[in-house]
Amino acid sequence: MKRTVGLISNKYFLVTAFFVAWMLFFDRNDLMSQYEYRSQLNKLQEEKEFYTKEIQQVRKDLDELTTNRERLEKFAREKYLMKKENEDVYVIVKEKSKEEKSLF
Repeated sequence: MKRTVGLISNKYFLVTAFFVAWMLFFDRNDLMSQYEYRSQLNKLQEEKEFYTKEIQQVRKDLDELTTNRERLEKFAREKYLMKKENEDVYVIVKEKSKEEKSLF
């Protein structure tokens, strides 16, 4: 008991305890902030991986479109609805089911 009272009344212990409490709860970079920063970092890393994969896919498609004439024509027809002369293009739009309509 005497040792505990002596420890609590020790100025170095009090200063250290105050510093630790301040750093854990009141500082700008407290524990909650660090947790939020860590979760934000993880989210940004996942986005980086996603966009890196997308960039690789787009580069692959670009390479195919610049080297393969048939692929370029197919892409233009599907994406931009382009057509040759004396051709008609029909766009078929699927109707939503009743369940999908009720969700939106």
